[in-house]
Amino acid sequence: MSDTLVKPAVGGETLFVIGEELQSGKKVISVRLFDPQFKTYFPNYILQSLMAIVVLVIILTVLEIGAHLALVASMGASSFIVFAMPKSTQAQPRYVIGGHTVGLLSGGACYLPFLWLSFPVGSLGAELLYVFMCAVAVGMAIFLMSITDTEHAPAAGTALGIVAHGPSWQAVVFILSCVLALSLARWLLRGKLRNLV
Repeated sequence: MSDTLVKPAVGGETLFVIGEELQSGKKVISVRLFDPQFKTYFPNYILQSLMAIVVLVIILTVLEIGAHLALVASMGASSFIVFAMPKSTQAQPRYVIGGHTVGLLSGGACYLPFLWLSFPVGSLGAELLYVFMCAVAVGMAIFLMSITDTEHAPAAGTALGIVAHGPSWQAVVFILSCVLALSLARWLLRGKLRNLV
């Protein structure tokens, strides 16, 4: 006999909550589809999602950086943190701007071996160096963000993207513009944004 019961949620109260005890001593796993705060703060969910769309559309249109998909994905993840969790530590400018700056520097440093070493295109040595340096860039970014107190998870994607696509002024301008715009939007809307998660 299992010590876990699955209890369907009524009215969307809980999602995979493990550890609630019943009188019988069995654990309950409840399932819900929507956040319980959704009904109460529906306008915030819509408004903050729309604000993220507007900020990213402006940046992506002005900077035309679609080819750097890893960098675009990294900015999408930062947008989630800034607009869905604006009161979290990771949404503060120090972490958004500092984390991505560390990601840019880590990615740039890990791209240097490609400038110094010469491998035939498509060779095993070039492929192994590429994979290794992508991994090192992420590890270096994690280390440097941790010791500088600028932890921002999406910035590890920036480090990876810089190595994957190669550093360029366009990529640097894109990242810095995005993080500044996201931080400015958060600051301008500070009284209106609430944590959605």
